[in-house]
Amino acid sequence: MRLGGQVFLEQKNPENWARALVEAGFRATTCPINGDDKDIAELDDYLAAARQHDILISEVGAWSNPISRDEATRRAAINYCIQRLELAERIGAQCCVNIAGSRGEQWDGPDPDNFSDDTFELIVETTREIIDAVKPERTAFALEMMPWVFPDSAESYLSLVKAIDRKGFGVHFDPVNIISSPREYYRNGEMIRDFFAKLGPHIRNCHAKDTLLRGSLTVHLDEVQPGKGNLDYRTFLTELNKLHPDTTLIIEHLSTNEEYRQAAAYISGIAGELQISL
Repeated sequence: MRLGGQVFLEQKNPENWARALVEAGFRATTCPINGDDKDIAELDDYLAAARQHDILISEVGAWSNPISRDEATRRAAINYCIQRLELAERIGAQCCVNIAGSRGEQWDGPDPDNFSDDTFELIVETTREIIDAVKPERTAFALEMMPWVFPDSAESYLSLVKAIDRKGFGVHFDPVNIISSPREYYRNGEMIRDFFAKLGPHIRNCHAKDTLLRGSLTVHLDEVQPGKGNLDYRTFLTELNKLHPDTTLIIEHLSTNEEYRQAAAYISGIAGELQISL
């Protein structure tokens, strides 16, 4: 597998971006450009620097709400996802990733209708529309799991894979996002093994973070830096290591280069104990 993350630079250009990733110990990262005209003009330079330094661009984010109740918001999000999937295809990224969205006002939040049969069908219809508009061959469109909308488990993800029924649909795995109870928190290794058993061949990339259960009522779980929570990284890395060697694990949501360094050191330490190459 390839461990990846972000680097923060005062003035970013293709060469210092690539060198900073190598110095951080990363062999993968997310898309380095936002996609506006100025960025697109530099895209080939970023791709050349990535190839030169053996850095794999793992994902292109398409963060938006394509199942919004507001039709204008929904159509704009679908068009954005299509544009981002086109960019991922051009780059040859492992995937273009979004969450399914939400039927509520918060694009990434809960709503009573998020788990309805109608919402499941809407996610299927919407995802097909995005994929069919691009027909990707080098990449795939994937949905990051969330605790309050499909896909929220291995079972619901597998159901979506079957229902969407498109070669261009892949799986993104972030185990922290679906740990939502003390039972899952303490037994997350079992959940991870089950997910890989059911969906391993479809997994395009994964996210790395951690989760910490607090002692206040009601159940309260915080996302924390890898190594500061209870995620079973030994099981996570063991299962991930069974996939294609270029499958990526991307550390995310940290604020400084030092935090990324600490997280990478923790994951690399466990990989070393397991004799797994990153």
